[in-house]
Amino acid sequence: QVQLVESGGGLVQAGGSLRLSCAASGRTLSLYIVGWFRQAPGKEREFVAAITRSGGLTDYADSVKGRFTISRDNAKNTVSLQMNSLKPEDTAIYYCAVGPMLSPRWPVAHSAYGDWGQGTQVTVSS
Repeated sequence: QVQLVESGGGLVQAGGSLRLSCAASGRTLSLYIVGWFRQAPGKEREFVAAITRSGGLTDYADSVKGRFTISRDNAKNTVSLQMNSLKPEDTAIYYCAVGPMLSPRWPVAHSAYGDWGQGTQVTVSS
């Protein structure tokens, strides 16, 4: 099991930027595909972005393509989510999670992600 801790959330005006970080402990993060998800009040959790173990491939929800960038630093055991051109509809709690260890599948089914962090709140004001 890997323990994940998200950070970097906050309050920002529309059009602004934030950089979220997901730090892992317990196991090396390079063993896992990592995904970012978000959940807005009254809505179901939704997929945001994912990155392969090497960082060579990424996947994004249509709603964030061209605005968000996922990256990873396996030496530091972290995955980041750079969020630019933020919109009020990006307001949510953002979570990171990992796919099955050493999974050869890409992309991983969203239901297969686990070891969720506690989340970090992102609020975008209009």
